[in-house]
Amino acid sequence: MGSLTCTASDLAPLLLTTTTTTLNATTIAEFLCSRFNTINIKFNDTTHAIDNTYLLFSAYLVFAMQLGFAMLCAGSVRAKNTMNIMLTNVLDAAAGALSYYLFGFAFAFGAPSNAFIGRHFFGLHNIPSLLGGDYSFFLYQWAFAIAAAGITSGSIAERTQFVAYLIYSSFLTGFVYPVVSHWFWSADGWASPSRPNNLLFGSGSIDFAGSGVVHMVGGIAGLWGAVIEGPRIGRFDRTGRSVALRGHSASLVVLGTFLLWFGWYGFNPGSFLTIMKSYGEGGTYYGQWSAIGRTAVTTTLAGCTAALTTLFSKRLLAGHWNVLDVCNGLLGGFAAITSGCSVVEPWAAIVCGFVAAWVLIGCNKVAEKLKYDDPLEAAQLHGGCGAWGLIFTGLFATEAYVNEVYAGKRGRPFGMLMGGGGKLLAAQIVQVLVVLVWVSATMGPLFYGLHKLKLLRISEEDETQGMDMTRHGGFAYVYHDEDDPSIKPEFMMRRVGPTDDASPAIITP
Repeated sequence: MGSLTCTASDLAPLLLTTTTTTLNATTIAEFLCSRFNTINIKFNDTTHAIDNTYLLFSAYLVFAMQLGFAMLCAGSVRAKNTMNIMLTNVLDAAAGALSYYLFGFAFAFGAPSNAFIGRHFFGLHNIPSLLGGDYSFFLYQWAFAIAAAGITSGSIAERTQFVAYLIYSSFLTGFVYPVVSHWFWSADGWASPSRPNNLLFGSGSIDFAGSGVVHMVGGIAGLWGAVIEGPRIGRFDRTGRSVALRGHSASLVVLGTFLLWFGWYGFNPGSFLTIMKSYGEGGTYYGQWSAIGRTAVTTTLAGCTAALTTLFSKRLLAGHWNVLDVCNGLLGGFAAITSGCSVVEPWAAIVCGFVAAWVLIGCNKVAEKLKYDDPLEAAQLHGGCGAWGLIFTGLFATEAYVNEVYAGKRGRPFGMLMGGGGKLLAAQIVQVLVVLVWVSATMGPLFYGLHKLKLLRISEEDETQGMDMTRHGGFAYVYHDEDDPSIKPEFMMRRVGPTDDASPAIITP
């Protein structure tokens, strides 16, 4: 939004009349301009305050997703590992805060910088600044960074040493993720659509809220951790057939899913960073606030479509209605739409969610064939659906919305199926490939090194008994796992069957 200005030299000639002198006109003009400039400063301050308040509110919503991740993870693992997975979610945020404060934010947004990595603002030095933004911008970006780490923790749940969580979480949030976010989100990044002279097909890759930057990074990191660790004990039998190791609480899974859904309204619409920006002339009603509303709508439609598609598809494939599959399908739709949520029409979001559901189902089938074990389907959901989201944007991004959201460069490429040619789609494919290569080249060796140092996987005995008891001092609940014969509670409720007589059933210990 441009600043309003007033100078006495411009105003004084307009005040000259037959009854005023040049001196009087200048004095009046200076007085009026001083008041006008004061109002203008207050107006600009108000604009900054509103934009920062909006960004802080969005940051709080994204941070609330950590609670969603914690509940989802806890419900998806067996009860004997509940305390462990909850602690790792807390530490993703805590360890991630320090590593992102010291290094990550500077690597991501430390301008001026080169096209590969940032070089300023380590430890938030010289923040607030014109180039680096305010503290609210740091908080928002930190919430994104720990979301990527939270995704990874789900893939390697129930079998990973506690020290490995601390090491990978700090490395991911302090270096791996920030470099990727610099490439695609910083104005200096080589593939950023905000770069004036973009190096990637003159377009840059549109990953508005992070289908690739956040979801693919977390999913691929988790993929390598789970592959190097191997499947959980009992996940596949001696013949190689899949054995379901079900989570202990569908209620926590549903609670976590709704919390993530709620937080996604900060994740996607909040990525505009500001709200007081008009897209029309003369203060029309249409502006960035409208685009934010549209982004919330596309996010909702993609997730809901994916949930319904998963519901009926799994009903046909498995023969029953499964709330857990529906929850994962919903999140897969959200992960996919995150890239193009701001630049596509609402009807296109329905297409995105429909395909995302089948991408997730297909990835799960492939994982089962390859004997890949991911308790939360995190690599399939965030990695697979995130990659589809990038491709989707290259197909369906509309010209008008791309020009509004990425203002300053007209005639930029847009979706191929919307008449924009293939440049944007090519840029999106490049992002999929470079994120895959970068995360594999950094996180793969890290997990392999931890494996060789015997710091990655817990012992077979600890895994059988559960990490809550062996590593965290006790169970989260008084419970009994039906598939664990080593735990024999003193009292169990036995199933009551029908009787032939009319006498009441007796429950025996």
